[in-house]
Amino acid sequence: MGRPNVGKSTLFNRISGTRKAITAPEPGVTRDRHVEYAEWNGRRALVMDTGGWVPKSADLFETAIREQVEFALDECDIALLVTDAQTGTADIDLEIARMLQRGKVPVLLAVNKVDGPKQDPEVGEFYSAGLGDPIPVSAISGRGVAELMDLLWSRLPTLDTETPSRPRPLVAVVGRPNVGKSSFVNAILGENRHIVTDVAGTTRDAIDSEVAYYGQRFTLIDTAGLRRRTRVEEALEFYTTVRTRKAVDECDVAVVLIDARDGLVAQDVRIVQEAEDGGKGIVIAINKWDLVEKDSHTAIRLEAEIDSKLPSLSYVPKIFISSLERQRVHKTVEQLLKIHEERQKRISTPELNRLLELVMEENPPPSHKGRDLRIHYVTQPASEPPLFVFWMRHAEFLAPHYKRYLERRLREQYGFTGVPIRLAFRQKT
Repeated sequence: MGRPNVGKSTLFNRISGTRKAITAPEPGVTRDRHVEYAEWNGRRALVMDTGGWVPKSADLFETAIREQVEFALDECDIALLVTDAQTGTADIDLEIARMLQRGKVPVLLAVNKVDGPKQDPEVGEFYSAGLGDPIPVSAISGRGVAELMDLLWSRLPTLDTETPSRPRPLVAVVGRPNVGKSSFVNAILGENRHIVTDVAGTTRDAIDSEVAYYGQRFTLIDTAGLRRRTRVEEALEFYTTVRTRKAVDECDVAVVLIDARDGLVAQDVRIVQEAEDGGKGIVIAINKWDLVEKDSHTAIRLEAEIDSKLPSLSYVPKIFISSLERQRVHKTVEQLLKIHEERQKRISTPELNRLLELVMEENPPPSHKGRDLRIHYVTQPASEPPLFVFWMRHAEFLAPHYKRYLERRLREQYGFTGVPIRLAFRQKT
């Protein structure tokens, strides 16, 4: 965090090893939210890049950025205040530093744009911020960034090994603000354990709830959550992004709630793809179905629309529910428990190779410039998510459409409903 144009996004890209945050010499470029994982010394942390903070400004964008920063401070374990050696200590730097001193979050102070030893003496004036030793870095060249990351990671909290384990599966209830996540959790629990209102963002934290369903125990994670009501939609979406990333990362199955009145929108697609990329089980629950004017074809049309926007995820089940009326909520629970079992499924090597032999007989891969692309052997070395390794000569020439065909045959034979499966192809000499 920090004032505009001090190089926060460049440093974010350097730490996270990405180029997701847009960088430019003009102030105020970072308005959108950027959340990425970074790894250092064998430990992974979630890093949040925020826009340039201008305290007390009435500008709409600067108000949105200020709320994003406040939400990030609510959520984080450590804050990194970034300043600029070339401009020196600004009044805004000192104002932000005073605000951070009053808070409960540990703070490190990075002085950016210290590109060489000649600039090192300029760092001394930043002691006036009262945040301890300033750390000189150059986000562009990487100078001092390793030392900064050593300090950051050394101050991250360690995991509490005394915390009792949560019953699996861990089920993350995710979705856009105000799609009914807390109402869905309450419908399962059968009690108003979580605050539910028509205002998006009334629950502060991701809350764990242990559930026993006909003898099967699992953990629900409600990812609704803001301490304060926001006036700016961008700030709300930033916080939702952070919550969703964390919950999806740790869960076994993601229940993605969408609003039946809106259909599948771009933010829903991103959430589903996030779960798929993480190899998580997925079920799409189309909520508020009771509020939709419908005929006998409405559900078919909406399901077809979802499939058209997620063509590679046709294996994901879709269930039309009403959390308030408790319609098909328990069917969703049964489905997510089934998906968890599917995600753990292992197929024996002899059985897999009997299927492979049949596939090679019925529809072998076409040769490539005279090269034999027949697959000789297949194993499943891992589950959660399932991984299948195919052994063949000239694996690099196997066409993508044939890989999709193999996945389809595996699903036809063994199911894997709601579960991403991974295919790997290895060279057999």
